[in-house]
Amino acid sequence: MSETEALLGDLRAEGDELDGLVAGLGGAEWRTATPAPGWSIAHQIAHLAWTDERAVQAVEDPQGFADEVRRAWTAPEAFVDEGAERGAAEPPEALLELWRAGRERLLRTLAAQPPRARLPWYGPPMSVMSMATARLMETWAHGQDVADALGVRRAPTARLRHVARIGVRARGYAYAARELEPPAEEFRVELTGPDGELWPYGPKDAAQRVTGPALDFCLLVTQRAHRDDLAVRAEGADADRWLDIAQAFAGPPGKGRAPGQRDGGTARGSVAGGGAAGNRAGGAP
Repeated sequence: MSETEALLGDLRAEGDELDGLVAGLGGAEWRTATPAPGWSIAHQIAHLAWTDERAVQAVEDPQGFADEVRRAWTAPEAFVDEGAERGAAEPPEALLELWRAGRERLLRTLAAQPPRARLPWYGPPMSVMSMATARLMETWAHGQDVADALGVRRAPTARLRHVARIGVRARGYAYAARELEPPAEEFRVELTGPDGELWPYGPKDAAQRVTGPALDFCLLVTQRAHRDDLAVRAEGADADRWLDIAQAFAGPPGKGRAPGQRDGGTARGSVAGGGAAGNRAGGAP
């Protein structure tokens, strides 16, 4: 199995896990509020369906997607919400089928691309692997909102490695999104995976570093938790500053979530968290 096939398998598994949370919900339950202000469970699934559709469009109709991007940046704080609102207005059964069909189409589309293809997106162009990783990251992050709304504690999986990796690699983008100059030096990031394995990123001898549970780091970079509620630690002023602004998603910076919004977890004080992030949902496209 190639690396791309394995990643697409993980993307499928992430979608299937979230599908299992919502498939049996009644109509009224789809309107349950999630930690993202103004977004119900229906909004969360509608957003994923909308973003999967945009990802397919980026591959199959680059010019049409470029037009979409231009329209989006005329109202950067609203276009994601508008897409979610349209989808959430659909009957739950129709929305669920739309999301399922879109997931399958996205998987087929990405699997058919040349490994070195570069795909346009709302931020910098991405490789096929990066696009698949971004879709997995968003599925996991919005799935966290759904799980929080339903009071479900999800068991972390090794698929978090993909979320962690994109969070580390998006360091420069987090600064650029705020019109800040990123530090010239790399950081060392050492995360502990769900099975206790160490996931290292960056040079071993870096002067500044970030350490902690992979789950907490993923909650942080997807802005599903305030760092005060997480056991992620920084050594060095620049690394500390990064944890305040980290985001794994393209688009404008999110407001993040207030401290103390989660119970349980692995953190300083309370722990791992919920709340609104970029464009309400915490993961702009």
